[in-house]
Amino acid sequence: MVKIGLLSDTHGWWDERYIKYFNDCDEIWHAGDIGSVEVADNFEKFKHIRFVSGNIDGQPIRVRYPKHLRFNIEGVDVWITHIGGYPGKYEKEIAPLIFRNPPKLFISGHSHILKVLYDKTLGLLHLNPGAAGKQGFHKTRTMMRFVIDAGNIKDLEVIELSD
Repeated sequence: MVKIGLLSDTHGWWDERYIKYFNDCDEIWHAGDIGSVEVADNFEKFKHIRFVSGNIDGQPIRVRYPKHLRFNIEGVDVWITHIGGYPGKYEKEIAPLIFRNPPKLFISGHSHILKVLYDKTLGLLHLNPGAAGKQGFHKTRTMMRFVIDAGNIKDLEVIELSD
């Protein structure tokens, strides 16, 4: 069993509540637009991370973190990317790959819109944690926590960060 803290679109913003809410997590996953090396360093000092770079991330972030990250954990095939779309509207770069070999869990950021959707056609769960930073049109900053246990994704929680 592994407990995951998931966020995206921090855009260089650091909030000490990230530590508070992810303290009991085993890993932290970031779906891109980290925004600064300092934010990445803070997370790396805190927990085991799995990060992808996003479209606003500069070269220092892109060198450290890939555009796409695919791995297996606790019997779940996971794919994290920043700009991936969602069920029924996958990005054109993603669509042929995801239809050929769908993961069980597909995570993307970019939209700043929190989404939890199940793709019945591909049999995958899509998560977008919304945006944890302050830059963008969103009114409420959001993150997620969930558990992966023996092939099951469960105990999903949405965390709202009000200012």
